[in-house]
Amino acid sequence: MNPIDIALICKSLGDANRLQIMQILADGEKCACELLEAFDITQPTLSYHMKNLTESGLVEVRKDGKWSHYSISCETLQAFKTFVSGLYCTKHSGDCACR
Repeated sequence: MNPIDIALICKSLGDANRLQIMQILADGEKCACELLEAFDITQPTLSYHMKNLTESGLVEVRKDGKWSHYSISCETLQAFKTFVSGLYCTKHSGDCACR
């Protein structure tokens, strides 16, 4: 994944509602109407969140007539998980090379 893709995903996950949506979708594909029932938000607000998640690549949409069905993009999620698992921290000794 390139840094721009990672930044888009991080930005997308930086909202509590979108994090909740991801948790709901972890159980499998859901219709927009099912997602809407889980929140105290309007349909346009849900559409905004879903657009954000789909544009980041985290969520895929499948249209069936007038209904939209959403699911997690396993490929994108796995690539993001790989990126995150490559992050690590070490204790810094306090020696600075710029002195």
